[in-house]
Amino acid sequence: MTKRIFAMALAAIFFISLTATAQIRDIPKEVRQTFERQYPMATQVEFKDQLIRIDVQFILDSNRYVAMYSNKGVWKETDKEWSFEQLPEDVQSGFEKSKYADDEWDVKETVVVYLPGGGEQYRIKVEKNELQKKYLFFNKKGRLIRDSITL
Repeated sequence: MTKRIFAMALAAIFFISLTATAQIRDIPKEVRQTFERQYPMATQVEFKDQLIRIDVQFILDSNRYVAMYSNKGVWKETDKEWSFEQLPEDVQSGFEKSKYADDEWDVKETVVVYLPGGGEQYRIKVEKNELQKKYLFFNKKGRLIRDSITL
């Protein structure tokens, strides 16, 4: 009896994992075309359907990126993984002057955000505890332009 329950549980886990990672629909060709024009040298490309947008994870010049597109293929932004030490001095200084630079907040992630029109921002994820997490957005001059709560 326990072997049967174990087998059923194992089968259920297998099917749940398959449906959780399966694409809900085909990636729109407009997204693929826009991405291929924008990043022709990208490698390890992986498209992910987020329902309201399409994320494309890829490698370019040894850096890891995520480009985000609307379902119609309009580019929204591209995020590049980065380290805090690689940020421009103005951004590091702006963070150090913010209320999030104290010992209670830890830097968990740093990303360069490339925006349409040549805009660029720097996103720093900070965490105080399991419930208090924020994204901080800085401009090139190190000014905190906005923050948002994250999970």
